[in-house]
Amino acid sequence: MSEIEGKVVVITGASSGIGEATALLLAERGAKIVLGARSSDRLEALAARITDAGGEAVYAPTDVRRREDLSNLVKLACERFGRLDVLVNNAGIGPISPLDDLRVEDWEAMIDVNIKGVLYGIAAALPIFRGQGSGQFVNTSSVAAHQTTPNMAVYSGTKMAVGAISEGLRQEAGDKLRVTIISPGFTQTPFIESVPNEEVKAQLAKSREAFAMPPEAIARSIVFAIEQPAGVDVGEIVVRPTAQG
Repeated sequence: MSEIEGKVVVITGASSGIGEATALLLAERGAKIVLGARSSDRLEALAARITDAGGEAVYAPTDVRRREDLSNLVKLACERFGRLDVLVNNAGIGPISPLDDLRVEDWEAMIDVNIKGVLYGIAAALPIFRGQGSGQFVNTSSVAAHQTTPNMAVYSGTKMAVGAISEGLRQEAGDKLRVTIISPGFTQTPFIESVPNEEVKAQLAKSREAFAMPPEAIARSIVFAIEQPAGVDVGEIVVRPTAQG
C-alpha cells in the first residue's frame, strides 16, 4: 500500500487547473477526495469523472472568502470519510495590473482569496489535525513569492504572505503535523483570464503559449510531498518551466 492510498484529501480551487489535476492524480493513487470550488457544475463533473474511474470523491461549492464555507468543506470530509489527512489550500486569483491603475478592489480580492482563504483553511483543519495527532497542509504559493516583477506587486505580496504563514505554522506544528509550500512557475491554467489590463494580459498569454507547464507538473509535486513517510516533511517545492527567467 502506498502512502497515498486511503488518505482523505480536501482540495480548494479544485474545479480547474492545478486543483483539478491534483484531484485526478491523487484519486488515481487511491486517495479519497473532497473537492471545493465556486463552480458547482465543474465540481459535479469532476467528482463524476473520479467515481466513474473507480475512485471516491465528494464535493461542496466553496468560496474561500467565506470562513463558513471552509468549515463546511472540512466537516464534509469528516462526515463522509471519518477523518481528514491533507488540506490542499490551492484556491487563488491573480488580477494583476500596474499599481498606477489603482485597482484597489482587485487588491482587496487577492488579499481575501490568497491570504484570508488560506487562513480560513488553517482555522478549519488545524483543530481536526490536532485532535487526530496527524495531518498535512499543502499551501499553494508562487515563484512570485521569490521574485517580484512589474505589475505583480500585490499578487507577489499575497504569495509572500502565504510563505510566511506556512513557515510560521510549520514551526508551531510540532512533530505530528506537516506543512508544505508549493510554488509554481508559469502554468497552463485560467489564471490570466482575470487580468484586467489588456496589455499585461496579452504579454502573459504570449508567455503561456511559449513555455507554460501543464498543471500535471504541479500535481506531481504535491503528490510527492504527500506520499513521504509520516516523519518526513517537505518544506517547499519550487517548480518552474526551464524557459522561465
